[in-house]
Amino acid sequence: MIKKMGYRWHLRQLMAGKDMFATTDLVPLLAERGVTLSREQVFRLVTQPPQRLSMDTLVALCDILGCTPNDLIEPQVVNQTVRKAAAGGGKVALPAPPRAAIRRPQHG
Repeated sequence: MIKKMGYRWHLRQLMAGKDMFATTDLVPLLAERGVTLSREQVFRLVTQPPQRLSMDTLVALCDILGCTPNDLIEPQVVNQTVRKAAAGGGKVALPAPPRAAIRRPQHG
């Protein structure tokens, strides 16, 4: 069984809770904590869920926002559990055969 996982990224909501509405507000705050990101990188970090995030950045964000990683990242199931067939052992669904036409012999 495979369970596909994803997550919700709550950085923007947490920033709003601290009256931080401009993504550029984070640039100097991160720099104070040793994390140097461009304005464009910070914009992407705020507006899109990151695929990769350094621990330094995560810890700095938690310090800035007074939160924990659990507040920033909410795990969620993207799709329900899917059964994965074992190599060679799984059943393959074949298309249904065409319906047979029954013909009676003609008496002549």
